Amino acid sequence: MILGLGVDVVDLARFERAVSRTPRLRERLFAPEELLADGEPRSLPSLAARFAAKEAAQKAIGTTSGARWTDYVVLQAPDGKPRLELRGAAAEHARAIGAASLHVSMSHDAGIATATVIAES
Repeated sequence: MILGLGVDVVDLARFERAVSRTPRLRERLFAPEELLADGEPRSLPSLAARFAAKEAAQKAIGTTSGARWTDYVVLQAPDGKPRLELRGAAAEHARAIGAASLHVSMSHDAGIATATVIAES
């Protein structure tokens, strides 16, 4: 059963300005394993899509008091699909509402990044 749906859109130019203006923002928003792809720094559009997925996940499972951005981690599954892993307060909240799985889809093109997350029991 679907428990929640979240969608978010990130303006790439605005995201780039924020990351440039605040150098430590990447570390506050992303777990170390999200910042690299095959040992190389992940592209800005890819990071923006991951941030959109974090926002969409919050919307899908509802407000999570005490959760940090790094409690929502977007990883790559062996088949290449994005996989959302919840940690800390976000994971506790998901368990409390009965969210057994999260499905995530991300894309970036034409100056935006977007993500959709479905929370399922």
